Amino acid sequence: MEKRDLENQLNDLSSKLTEIKTQLDDKNKNQLLPIISQLENDANSLRKELYRDITPIERVQLARHPNRPTTLDYVKFIFTDFIQFHGDRYFMDDGAIVGGVGFFDGRPVTVIGHQKGRDTKDNIRRHFGCAHPEGYRKALRLMKQAEKFKRPVICFIDTQGAYPGLGAEERGQGEAIAVNLYEMSALKTPIISILTGEGGSGGALGLGVADKVFMLANTFYSVISPEGCASILWRDAAKAPDAAKAMKIDPNSLLGLGVIDDIIDEPNNGAHEDHKATADNIKEKIRNSLEELQQYPLDVLIEQRYRKFRGMGQFKE
Repeated sequence: MEKRDLENQLNDLSSKLTEIKTQLDDKNKNQLLPIISQLENDANSLRKELYRDITPIERVQLARHPNRPTTLDYVKFIFTDFIQFHGDRYFMDDGAIVGGVGFFDGRPVTVIGHQKGRDTKDNIRRHFGCAHPEGYRKALRLMKQAEKFKRPVICFIDTQGAYPGLGAEERGQGEAIAVNLYEMSALKTPIISILTGEGGSGGALGLGVADKVFMLANTFYSVISPEGCASILWRDAAKAPDAAKAMKIDPNSLLGLGVIDDIIDEPNNGAHEDHKATADNIKEKIRNSLEELQQYPLDVLIEQRYRKFRGMGQFKE
């Protein structure tokens, strides 16, 4: 069955469920409950079939879903007593990156992540999750503070890429990202980075040099978007599905290449359908990773981090 047909059937079932539930009352409740249960089972079966053989470009589309959880959504479910910090102490506060201090299982940690908006006004304020250099400098300020006070750093990555405007370039966009890469490679505290949506180019990598790098199941991590790649190679953005497949930007491919350390499961119908269940999966992965990383002396941890990234890729002399 075609994926579009499955989606239409799923939408029809959801509509029927909503209609039946609005008609429930004490008189017909016992009669309708078995019908509702059967419809819900059918819907779950369709969802599993719909997401079983998802293509790379469909995974890209899921990563961009407007209802996917953002960094602040995950903060709400995973951390307690979170206090957000603002500004880079040089120019301004960049809303595309949020960060602060909170508690994870009673342990103080620093949390940093890209932040997209929920509506047009909020997205404009946050530059659609595309950070200016001030965002990366704010992130670095918080990382250095975490190093000073021996707090682990947890990063959430979800961005199309760094902001491409003239002002951002004039204020040193490339330099800000490069300094983050340099400083994170030797930061004297554990770092965990999690791809929660889009992982675009240096904008994503500016928070991605970590001891453990994880991807949610419906995310991608690439040097350029599939549409951008297709426009360059074939001069046709409609070739994006071919580009997404060829670029190996999905979690399974990147795990096989050693770019990431593991994949975090999402609910069958995607993180956008169940924020809390997704956050619970992330929380468990963070907990296990912190227990592992805290066993290493800092000099060993930094050396392992360095070798991890130096070992990526292949070359011939």
